[in-house]
Amino acid sequence: MKQVIESLKPKIYKIRTDIYLLSRNKLTFVSLVFIVLLVVLAILAPYIVPYPKHISDAANVAFKLTAPCQEYLFGTDNLGRCVFCRILAGSRTSIYTALLIVGIVFLVGTLVGILAGFAGGVLDEILMKITLVFQAFPAFVLSIAIAGILGVGLWNGVLALSAVYWTTYARLSRSLVVSMKQENYIYAARMNGVPLYRMITAYILPNMMGSLIVTAAMDIGSVILSMAGLSFLGLGAARPTAEWGAVMSEARDYLQKAPWIIVFNGLALFLVVTVFQLFGDRLSEFVHKKEARTEN
Repeated sequence: MKQVIESLKPKIYKIRTDIYLLSRNKLTFVSLVFIVLLVVLAILAPYIVPYPKHISDAANVAFKLTAPCQEYLFGTDNLGRCVFCRILAGSRTSIYTALLIVGIVFLVGTLVGILAGFAGGVLDEILMKITLVFQAFPAFVLSIAIAGILGVGLWNGVLALSAVYWTTYARLSRSLVVSMKQENYIYAARMNGVPLYRMITAYILPNMMGSLIVTAAMDIGSVILSMAGLSFLGLGAARPTAEWGAVMSEARDYLQKAPWIIVFNGLALFLVVTVFQLFGDRLSEFVHKKEARTEN
């Protein structure tokens, strides 16, 4: 056990150093703090909202379409449900599903890319042709088609977006593996009889993880927008699920009478996506600078 702990100490120190250097940039630090707060709010949303029943159940119809006031900070919707409560609950749904989708496509795409890059030959051609077929269509249009076939539902939306986004990671990881196969340390590992799984986990993955994490960080905002788009079109989260796209879709008929429903949900969506995109952009810059220093 002590040997394991000792072997992990350099890696832990490296991670702490990277986090420290990353947080020195004020914009990066602010976006990171904002993301942490968003995740905490998403976790605690069902327990901190003033009207928990308004998250899904029909509330007091007598207060429907109430304008923002002291009791209802962001007003109410057509069923008298607190818009503020549903925005907080929607953050839980949107962020959780986005993280789940990015996690799925990260694992599947990386696995496919590593397999294609190492195997080469016919298998590489087949896997890359499959990715090209998926990438031949606009991503959101293809996700609409897949969601339409699968049917309405949050999990069907997750599957539809996962089927679209994995190709980016497959092509990226495949290109990284192909380039790293030519490096001297890989030749040395092969000459010394290092097993394939050990070569991948010890040499390939650590050197490609930076680019993949940057891609994942920048995809979170896009996935949140795409899921909101599917729900807005009626192909994602179904009523009465509190999801920003679904809430805005439900509020379309009341845009003139109660514009605050769409406005506040749209602002929440805009702020969250902007923060994730900003963090992904700063993380990309940090990783590229770090790789440049390593090469020098």
